[in-house]
Amino acid sequence: MKIIPLSEGAFSIDKSKVFVPFDKEKDNLQERAIGSLLVEIQPFVVLTKRDIILLDTGLGFSNPDGILQIHQNLIDNGINPMDVSKVWLSHLHKDHVGGAAKEDKILGKQFLSFPQATYYVNAQELDFALEKGSPSYTPEEFLILKNAENVVFVEGDGLIDDYIRYETTGAHCPYHMALWIEEDDKIIFFGADVAPQLQQMKSRFVAKYDYNGRKCMELRTHWWKQAHDEHWTMLFYHDIKTPWIAL
Repeated sequence: MKIIPLSEGAFSIDKSKVFVPFDKEKDNLQERAIGSLLVEIQPFVVLTKRDIILLDTGLGFSNPDGILQIHQNLIDNGINPMDVSKVWLSHLHKDHVGGAAKEDKILGKQFLSFPQATYYVNAQELDFALEKGSPSYTPEEFLILKNAENVVFVEGDGLIDDYIRYETTGAHCPYHMALWIEEDDKIIFFGADVAPQLQQMKSRFVAKYDYNGRKCMELRTHWWKQAHDEHWTMLFYHDIKTPWIAL
């Protein structure tokens, strides 16, 4: 398996849930709003023998040429976005699902960004996100998922194609999901926002921004031990310095 981080850059975010670009060489986090966090926005693409799997889809920004940033990041790594075969959406917060669909302003219509792929979405998360709305969710960005033919709705825990396992963990939001990809005795783990940064795996703390911070802490502790015991490769969506680590 091959892992490629698709970083969209660093951002600061406060309680407004607005992602403000952050230049790590020039900007000072202390000059941002009190309580601002510094995060990377970093989807991943995993190449297996059977699939090109995209793990979350970033903020949905476009570059100056109008090309969706996640498309450009794939192209820069030699991958045609139309060749992506699976899109995994851990949850539907706007920094994870923004690139799942794009709008054609001329036609005034929204299209899935990866039309050849099967999207995997937690059905209960979609219902919750549509009801909850802003500031964490932006329903107009993912409403298309509700009736798209190539979306598979999942719930609870399960298995995809005998080598991709998922669990509905909750914790960060009520129906957040974690994913394991297992091939050739290798295990790739994507804990998304329950396990967003390497440092968080090493410390016990309860974050106020989580739906159930204590459960997040307990899951991180459990996964960190299991990752060492079973030699996982862990992917970190929001880590500024360490995209992934092999244990």
